[in-house]
Amino acid sequence: MPSLNELLSSFGGVSFNHGLYRIVGAKDLPAWSDRITRGFPAFAGRITSFGYDWLGRTFAVDTKTTEEGEPGVVMFEPGTGQALQIPANVQTFHEVELQDYEDAALASNFYKAWRGSGGAAPTYDQCIGYNVPLFLGGKDESENLELTDLEVYWHIVGQLIAKARDLPPGTPINIKGE
Repeated sequence: MPSLNELLSSFGGVSFNHGLYRIVGAKDLPAWSDRITRGFPAFAGRITSFGYDWLGRTFAVDTKTTEEGEPGVVMFEPGTGQALQIPANVQTFHEVELQDYEDAALASNFYKAWRGSGGAAPTYDQCIGYNVPLFLGGKDESENLELTDLEVYWHIVGQLIAKARDLPPGTPINIKGE
């Protein structure tokens, strides 16, 4: 598996398995950093995105963690509002996680169900987003999903994640003025 720079230059903008997983285009790296740090400001200046899945979940290397001597991978989930450390670096993420644990890494069975029920395959700049994010009480089911613009989805959900952080359950969230 190539280094992060080789991955981005060789496969940037490429989609796999009808939009299940995509590699970030090198020109889009600044936009991805902005998207993620809107909802996860603690990661500002320390992550580089390299891929994302059909649900808009983004995979990035984090310079504050290491796996086998390389920066570790973090998955940013807009639907749950969580950042989850994956026990992998870029190489082991692609060679082990995506090969041996595809469903855990990419929710591939849920994607098959989505597509099997007539759901569209997202293009490079789209994702299948939650109408009501899970962290706001939405249900993790196909009826709560829709094809949406990736940038718009992350912009809105990023604001909601930032507003909801550390609030007690049931607290109203107002994003006016953002």
